[in-house]
Amino acid sequence: MADYNRLKESTRDTIKSLGLVFGDIGTSPIYTLTVVFLLTKPTEANVIGVLSLVVWTLTILVSIEYAWLAMSLGEKGEGGTIVLRSLLLRLIKKGRAALFFTILTFIGISLLVGDGVITPAISILSAVEGMLLIPGLKHTSQMTLILIASAIAIGLFAFQKKGTEKVAFAFGPLMLLWFISLATYGILSIFHVPYVFKALNPYYAFKFMYENGISGFFVLSEVILCATGGEALYADMGHLGRKPIIRGWVFVFVALLLNYFGQGAFLIKNQGSSWNVLFSMVFQHSVFLYIPFLVLSIIATIIASQAMISGMFSVVYQGINTRLMPMLKIEYTSTKLRSQIYIGFVNWFLLVSVIFIIYLFKESNKLAAAYGLAVTGTMTLTGIMMTTIFYLRKEKVKTGIAFFVTIVDFIFLLSNTYKIPHGGYWSLIIAAIPLSLIMIYTAGQIKLYKSLRPLAVETFLVSYNQLYKELNKIKGTALFFARDTKKIPGYIVHTMFMNNIIYEDNIIISIVTTDKPFGVKSFFKETLAEGLRSFEIQMGYMEVLDIEKEIQKAGIVEKGIFYGLEEIVTDNAIWKIFSFMKRLAPPFIQFYDLPANKLHGVVTRIEL
Repeated sequence: MADYNRLKESTRDTIKSLGLVFGDIGTSPIYTLTVVFLLTKPTEANVIGVLSLVVWTLTILVSIEYAWLAMSLGEKGEGGTIVLRSLLLRLIKKGRAALFFTILTFIGISLLVGDGVITPAISILSAVEGMLLIPGLKHTSQMTLILIASAIAIGLFAFQKKGTEKVAFAFGPLMLLWFISLATYGILSIFHVPYVFKALNPYYAFKFMYENGISGFFVLSEVILCATGGEALYADMGHLGRKPIIRGWVFVFVALLLNYFGQGAFLIKNQGSSWNVLFSMVFQHSVFLYIPFLVLSIIATIIASQAMISGMFSVVYQGINTRLMPMLKIEYTSTKLRSQIYIGFVNWFLLVSVIFIIYLFKESNKLAAAYGLAVTGTMTLTGIMMTTIFYLRKEKVKTGIAFFVTIVDFIFLLSNTYKIPHGGYWSLIIAAIPLSLIMIYTAGQIKLYKSLRPLAVETFLVSYNQLYKELNKIKGTALFFARDTKKIPGYIVHTMFMNNIIYEDNIIISIVTTDKPFGVKSFFKETLAEGLRSFEIQMGYMEVLDIEKEIQKAGIVEKGIFYGLEEIVTDNAIWKIFSFMKRLAPPFIQFYDLPANKLHGVVTRIEL
């Protein structure tokens, strides 16, 4: 019975992973071979060569790079670019190398945003275009298709604030049905041309590259579309754990290969390309079942987009906790799971960007000409960081394999430079927005901290001890927040020494983000002076912190909570952007949702 329950639970988690992790890579058959054969003629030799490239791209860049190497570098089950950074910083400590990998992390996060915008745009638009094969809808205008795709996108993003807890249970089973459908139609097509299986031999991939020369090299820029979403295996590892995702990938890998082989067989049998290879293949096999398949494909693209949006919320939340990004307003969409969050700014930025991209490119085939650059950039950065970690850990075999994978990543990245003048620059422009904001914010925070001139605790205590003895103290406990109790922020000095506000019990709280993803620990540190204590909260960078709960656990009953606000005055254009970001972001205290009736903000005017 215990074994049966374990099997049942593991099956349930594997099915759940299909909805959470594999939506993006699972919808790539809708457009991958279609756009590949816009660049090269669909001759039998070319079809077999391209299929071989698809097989080995999925094997090297998804199975080896992510399912094996990257997922072996989890931190308490968590994965992603920020996890790799924390592992690296622990190994190399400080210096130029730490700065280099921190900048790589910034670029990696930004490229994910660029990728995250194009993913729902190309997925939804390509699925909606499948309507053109329905009798009577053949002459539907492209503008009508764009409006339908935009309406689906608006509905999807508008739904985010309500949370997906009530419908998320259906994502896995629906994606299971999608993958079964892909595999079934692939098998039906393979029956007519069974020799497509010879594409499993990498010889045909090398032969295609050799015979097509430079044009074959640029074909790689479209072949990579089969692996888009592969990074989700590692980035989403924390949602379910490694095992369900690996089991899910084995199933998805087989389903994808069967479908790609089926599409290849369809092209060979019909002696040429068609408007959309997948939809044409399905339509030829079953006109009656085509509309249900089309509806299922649209649902699959919505689920894929949903996974991307949730992943983006998670990445931004990690960035906030690690002080790489400004504090954005966060809402919790689940009463059971605080990890289910909604970030309004991120949601609407993505929606505006997605609709802009749909209207800009108008057709999924044109959109595919811009897709892939951000993906290969992310994969290359992951490869560099992984190789360095394995090298520093002296894991020679993994170092060698990771280095080989990184070279393959780099080859795909080079081939994708072909896309830059064909619209690929838009993914770079979109990625440049979060990268610029991260760089400005982190530089601004450093400059602001220096300008605030925190007081050394030894100097502070001289004046504090004197005032504490002389002044009439306010009854009760006051809380103050500081990054580090060794340096006292100016607003505390101003509150106590200028305004003579000193409570009987004053507690300075510092929140320390650890290099682990999860775990919260809170404790009193040393008593700094009579009536002055320090309290530290240590939290993992993915943890959703409830400060009030930690304070209550420690038996603290506060009467007032003081916090600092900065009014930035500057003529510098860069620092004006930083000042605007600080004004838009909710104050530290609001971010952590502390009781409003106890809050006292102390404003400090700063010139940058």
